[in-house]
Amino acid sequence: MPYTPSHTNRTGVYLRMLELSFTPFPQLTTPRLLLRQQTVADKHDLFYLRSHPGIMHFIPRPLHQNLDDTLQFIEMLNTGIANRELIHWVITLAQQPERVIGCIGFVRMKKEHYRSEVGYLLHDGYRGQGIMQEALQAVLHYGFNTMGLHSVEAVIDPANTASAAVLEKGGFTREGYFREDFFYNGKFYDTAFYSLLAREHRP
Repeated sequence: MPYTPSHTNRTGVYLRMLELSFTPFPQLTTPRLLLRQQTVADKHDLFYLRSHPGIMHFIPRPLHQNLDDTLQFIEMLNTGIANRELIHWVITLAQQPERVIGCIGFVRMKKEHYRSEVGYLLHDGYRGQGIMQEALQAVLHYGFNTMGLHSVEAVIDPANTASAAVLEKGGFTREGYFREDFFYNGKFYDTAFYSLLAREHRP
């Protein structure tokens, strides 16, 4: 992975940070899954995911109210990818690549630290099948081996035990617990921070 001079430190010596390119978009495959870029044609599936109170229960973002919300969401993601600010895949079954059953991506890049946050979401009808673990491993492999990340973090609601299990099975370590540090929709929430270093990743 190439690097590019970005800014200087106090001594005037150039520091380097990740130089990323997602063109052409990297599709990822696993034995069961195809991870690809979202398109306008995915609007109905993405609307279901982002408007479902159960699926979005632990994600502090407003529920989509209509397809216009979802179309704006797709545009925001694809603009972020074009600007190399994030990368986001929709999760599909390899035999049904037109149907979106989840999402996963590096949603916050910290290029100067070779670090990014991973986030994910799965259709309620596909839980308990190891699908998110399979998708996560594909994304981590791409992040560490192609993007050149040194570490990946995940930030979750500690009450989300299913997400914690995915991360821990994937090798992540819980390295922080912050009490009522996040305010959303009139309520304070606790936050758990997990991380995984490149040298710790065992696909």
